[in-house]
Amino acid sequence: MDPALILGLLSMAVRSCASPVQNSPAVDGGQAGIKRQFAVALALKRGPRQKVSCCAGGPVCSLSPLFGTAVDMDRITIELGILDISSRTCVKFVPRTHEDDFLDIQPHSGCWSYLGRTGGAQTLSLQSPGCMWSGVVSHELMHALGFVHEQSRSDRNRYVTIKWENIVEGQEHNFKKYETNNLKTPYDYGSIMHYGRYAFSEDGDPTIVPKPDPRTPIGQRDGPSATDLHKINLLYNCGEQRLSSVSSFSGHSAQWSTIALDTQPLSTLIW
Repeated sequence: MDPALILGLLSMAVRSCASPVQNSPAVDGGQAGIKRQFAVALALKRGPRQKVSCCAGGPVCSLSPLFGTAVDMDRITIELGILDISSRTCVKFVPRTHEDDFLDIQPHSGCWSYLGRTGGAQTLSLQSPGCMWSGVVSHELMHALGFVHEQSRSDRNRYVTIKWENIVEGQEHNFKKYETNNLKTPYDYGSIMHYGRYAFSEDGDPTIVPKPDPRTPIGQRDGPSATDLHKINLLYNCGEQRLSSVSSFSGHSAQWSTIALDTQPLSTLIW
């Protein structure tokens, strides 16, 4: 583990080959049942680190010093969540220098992010210890890249039933269905962006029931899947060679999709 690379998270830049655009609404990140990852052990097993490459131009993000030193588990967990995206897509995270638009990663209350690029200092909250899973980090970063929850996509009613009567009062907005650009991809129950079946449950009964088989597993936070990564590459125009190599990746079982909200132009969401 190269401490300098971890320290670089004090100011990270998100870069892609896409043209910079702005403006988007906020997304409540939510929390679901997730598996604890031993971040330090995982980081040490990864071996030599790859150098980060990126396109010219693009937006930026910074990691609050409140997350601690280079050997702090929270910082390493965040780095792992970033690497799960940057190592398998054309979207790269590099040290910030002077850029005006950036993701401001802070240990605020809960796990949440704005959807797509908003411009200026864009807060992304990862509260410790509850948000300190690399899959949760990737989940929130994918919101910032322009992706909504899987169960919010436009065709969701064909694949899940929302049990509105079981949802905690005041949390119904988390289950809103949007008009989305699904990138011509199928609905995926195993998406890292899919809520679990008991998300925001009032009394312990399911709030999301898959169909036709209600036993279908939903709501993992282990990490981005091949399809997650494929969709990032689609959205950010990473090229067919990258897409073919990523689409064959099988390191995780999840799949996800969905970008853009209602009448919000897609071009205003990406970095």
